Amino acid sequence: MLKLLVRDWSFSGPSLTRISVTVPRFGTRYHHIITRQITYPQRSHIGVNFRRSLHGSSALNFKNTSRTMNSTNKRSSNSNPPNKDQKSTQKDDKHEPQDFKSLSDFFKSPEFLKTLYLTAGFALLFTLLNTSTSDPNARDFNKILTFQDFTTKYLEKGLVKKMHVVNKYLVQAELLPQASSLVNNDRQAILSQFSSSSPIVSFTIGSVDIFEEQMDDIQNRLNIAPEDRIPINYVDKASTFQYVLPFIPTALLLGGLYFVSKRMMGPATGTKSGSNNGNSISNMFGVSKSKAKLFNKETDVKIQFKDVAGCQEAKQEIMEFVHFLKSPDKYTALGAKIPRGAILSGPPGTGKTLLAKATAGEAGVPFLSVSGSEFVEMFVGVGASRVRDLFEQARQMAPSIIFVDEIDAIGKERGKNGALGGANDEREATLNQLLVEMDGFTTTDQVVVLAGTNRPDVLDSALMRPGRFDRHIQIDAPDITGRKEIYLVHLAKLHLDPVFTKTKKDGDMLAGKLATLTPGFTGADIANACNEAALIAARYKDPYVGLSHFEQAIERVIAGLEKKSRILSKEEKKTVAYHEAGHAVCGWFLKYADPLLKVSIIPRGQGALGYAQYLPADQYLISEEQFKHRMIMALGGRVSEELHFPSVTSGAHDDFRKVTQMARAMVTSLGMSKEVGYLSYTQDDSSFKVNKPFSERTARKIDQEVKKLVDEAHQKCRELLSEHLEKVDKVAKELLKKEAIAREDMIRLLGPRPFAERNEAFEKYLDHKDTRPASPPSSPAIN
Repeated sequence: MLKLLVRDWSFSGPSLTRISVTVPRFGTRYHHIITRQITYPQRSHIGVNFRRSLHGSSALNFKNTSRTMNSTNKRSSNSNPPNKDQKSTQKDDKHEPQDFKSLSDFFKSPEFLKTLYLTAGFALLFTLLNTSTSDPNARDFNKILTFQDFTTKYLEKGLVKKMHVVNKYLVQAELLPQASSLVNNDRQAILSQFSSSSPIVSFTIGSVDIFEEQMDDIQNRLNIAPEDRIPINYVDKASTFQYVLPFIPTALLLGGLYFVSKRMMGPATGTKSGSNNGNSISNMFGVSKSKAKLFNKETDVKIQFKDVAGCQEAKQEIMEFVHFLKSPDKYTALGAKIPRGAILSGPPGTGKTLLAKATAGEAGVPFLSVSGSEFVEMFVGVGASRVRDLFEQARQMAPSIIFVDEIDAIGKERGKNGALGGANDEREATLNQLLVEMDGFTTTDQVVVLAGTNRPDVLDSALMRPGRFDRHIQIDAPDITGRKEIYLVHLAKLHLDPVFTKTKKDGDMLAGKLATLTPGFTGADIANACNEAALIAARYKDPYVGLSHFEQAIERVIAGLEKKSRILSKEEKKTVAYHEAGHAVCGWFLKYADPLLKVSIIPRGQGALGYAQYLPADQYLISEEQFKHRMIMALGGRVSEELHFPSVTSGAHDDFRKVTQMARAMVTSLGMSKEVGYLSYTQDDSSFKVNKPFSERTARKIDQEVKKLVDEAHQKCRELLSEHLEKVDKVAKELLKKEAIAREDMIRLLGPRPFAERNEAFEKYLDHKDTRPASPPSSPAIN
């Protein structure tokens, strides 16, 4: 017995209908057809033995090594002789074309060697034909005369009757009959195709023009009259190869088309519906094959669910899918069905792909990961073909999980762009195939589809319905608790200052403080800040990563890189200092303004000459007073310039943009204008509406209300800064001296803030050492 290598097999229901094996020693591939009934758990336990008789015949013995095989299945497949239909099927299977999944497989296959041998044989045959039939006189070239011998022996003696110039290089001279004895003696004669009785001698020439000149000179020297001169006939003859050569490209083209058609047609039986079992020409070159990456228990995926923090609800939803695939009996016993799929949506950096990586690391089942853009190619039909191939792979490895990242690349709503030139039919074909695979006739409960997107609003409604994506999991930016959990995960990988590693409470305090300093940060922002802190510590050659490194890293992420090389003039620096001082003083004496943490006039980022860092609380509702106080604080920079300089600058253009956005939102969307009323005129950014959803009269009213809100904010800001003009001067001079001041400096210059902070985390982690006065100071403040 010789153990064989099983190449591939195919099933028809529970029956193993074809198995292909390779003999390692002989390199021969054999196909065998059997009709035994084999249940699903037994398919992976089929052993194949090969027995070769002394007469060269071969037979295949299949033995089932499954422990669950019954007595009927223990019998060898050779014990039952095949019937007539099976014999015909086996005979057809021998001629079945081999499947090639890539071009490299074709180069390694016996078919490529056969093609190579045939090509070499045809080339040799054409060479022989060209050599043997190119010219009747080719075999007698060793008997060809030189032009000098021809002139001396025949031409000057007047024995030449006529001459034939063949293909402009070979001259065949037809001699007179009386020259036969001379020719026979010299053994120079060859068979003539022009005359059967006259002997012929041959010689070669280099140029027809030179040959004619030489003939004229010789005949003039011999005084031969023009009418008696030797006639010269020009003949063009082609060889057999030259006749066949024009048909070779056509024959190669027809042969290639035949080869392609055979590849595309595939075998008559055993193919999968819609996939051609990999036999199409695109499959042969790997174009229509799915580019999904396979992750399983053998794959080294280091990310686990314990590495995912800040999105506990979403993690619980995904873990439920994994638990169902690992132990489905727990759920099916209660009559539950696993959801077909889940879509993860949310802002960039919130952890959608990280959750998918953790799923691949702990799923325990095959995990296929693919990007939505990988379905889009320049070839028509490739996207749908790759979708089919992806789900076919998943069904073969079921139970399995498919993750499609950035699914909006192929899942956008159909027909949206019809008014602007027509929809992309190729993208729609890919989407239609995805819809069919997720919930169609071939759908299986053992394949779960997960997807991630930043824009769930543009996805097609048919894709989002239950039965395809049953669960819609929204992953928002984490709150302070989530940020603290994320910081704890990343801080565990850093070499921190021993002050923060003495006890668990010290580490929690550091994580809580950093979480308070970074409101609105996503998981990706936090990971970037921790990495920047480690890089800064290494830059300064510090042995540990300390709090100062984290503060610099957070400023780097929020405001950009410090540009100390950008030198400002004395007047510009003073203007920036008073501008930022106006913002800081306004925020300090406004009740609903966010607490100030730091003010700086060091240029940062793209065009920012200074910035103020505030710490907004994690809140989901904003009152009308909060909007107005934020508008007043945003206008503080321009108002401070108006109060301290004869003219204003362009430094407040970004402040005006923010103020206008807040005022317009209050009027058109939030119902905070009595004149416009409780109406919403918000336009959908994803739609292409040319006309406004309101009349011109309403538009004028909206503009008036927006301007009214901005003017009121400007007036209150001017009143506030006029009351605290000296404090603005103090802060501006401190900024010119230090270039950056912290909250402690603001308390020293202005006194404690007259309002208790509404952010509990701020007082717990940042302001717990501050002492609050028993009563507000005498300085007035706007409530």
